[in-house]
Amino acid sequence: MREGFKKFPGVRVYISASRKTPDGKPDRCFYIRYKLPGGKLVEEKIGWASEGVTAIYAAQIRAERIRSVRLDEEVVPIQKRLKQQWKFSNFMEEHYLPWAREEKALKTYKREEQVYRIWIKPVLGGKTLKEVSPFDLEKIKKAMKDAGRSERSIEIALATIRRAFNKAKDWGVFEGENPVSKVKIPRKDNRRLRFLTPEEAKALLEEVRSRSKQTYEICLLALHCGLRFGEITNLAWQDIDLAKRIIYIRDSKNNTTRTAYMTDEVARIFAGKRPGAPEDYVFLDRKHGKIKWLSQVFSRAVKKLGLNDGVTDPRMRVCFHTLRHTFGSWLVMQGVPIYTVKELMGHKTLTMTERYAHLAAEPQKAAIKELEQLVNTVSKGNVVSLKQD
Repeated sequence: MREGFKKFPGVRVYISASRKTPDGKPDRCFYIRYKLPGGKLVEEKIGWASEGVTAIYAAQIRAERIRSVRLDEEVVPIQKRLKQQWKFSNFMEEHYLPWAREEKALKTYKREEQVYRIWIKPVLGGKTLKEVSPFDLEKIKKAMKDAGRSERSIEIALATIRRAFNKAKDWGVFEGENPVSKVKIPRKDNRRLRFLTPEEAKALLEEVRSRSKQTYEICLLALHCGLRFGEITNLAWQDIDLAKRIIYIRDSKNNTTRTAYMTDEVARIFAGKRPGAPEDYVFLDRKHGKIKWLSQVFSRAVKKLGLNDGVTDPRMRVCFHTLRHTFGSWLVMQGVPIYTVKELMGHKTLTMTERYAHLAAEPQKAAIKELEQLVNTVSKGNVVSLKQD
């Protein structure tokens, strides 16, 4: 219920039915009303009585607003002003990092927490979100570079800040341009190059299956359907349509929904499971909750098979993502059009899929062979006729 004050025109109070003051009385929230140039009526929340706000204080703020409107000054509402005063360190430690711990892979969370604690907090910790500038981010880049940190480490630090500001905007505690957008981010080409041969894939899956049935099933989904680890662990029974042999990937890495298709082996896996409730996860950890990281079974299988022996380039090492990369590579090698591969893998842009294009080089090689035959014929002095379209 809202009431007005005769003594303080333009000040209104909302009496809460559930919120209480420390002395047990119903809490009251104060609002003010004033008009902008052109006559638009604005109602602005000032705050709660339990926070020390009074009708007199609200009336004073209203008088300031009217004065600012009359002098054509910018009017910044109190709640927006409070948002602009959020400390970067408070936001990271009380909101972003706790959220990341629950929603992201454990490895990703630990990496972000470490880079924040060592490199980001010393520079940005005492600033408000609004005060963080591109110049501050350049300081972080320089400090990390001077300390001998790799370009990849610098990229991770800036990506962490970018994601934090994006979340602050999503949660309504920051307005404005993300400061990272004004900074050049060093990027190293760390895209996976290694893909498995059919013989390697068979041996790896058999080794994993001998150790863990569930890890084998997760690996098979990556290899046969091109799913990311997070997409697999997010699968709920409502996403599995065994009759149509379809898997619905909701809210993927690119915040889109796509469809994956089951091979015979994948269909047999789902057919052999006892379905849970529609919202239940298909794959569960030992505590019957969502899986947050990949079992060590996979890395132990890779080690036993020696797939990474003598390999120093990270792009050529076999990891779980290699299974998804193998899925895309095999499709292209079988002549599947690049655009179709893009859709099946859930890539946001065709550029991401074009890394596989060199695997579809057989038509180009055949064309060069034909040209070579023509060149050899001409070099021997023979006259040949060219094919006409």
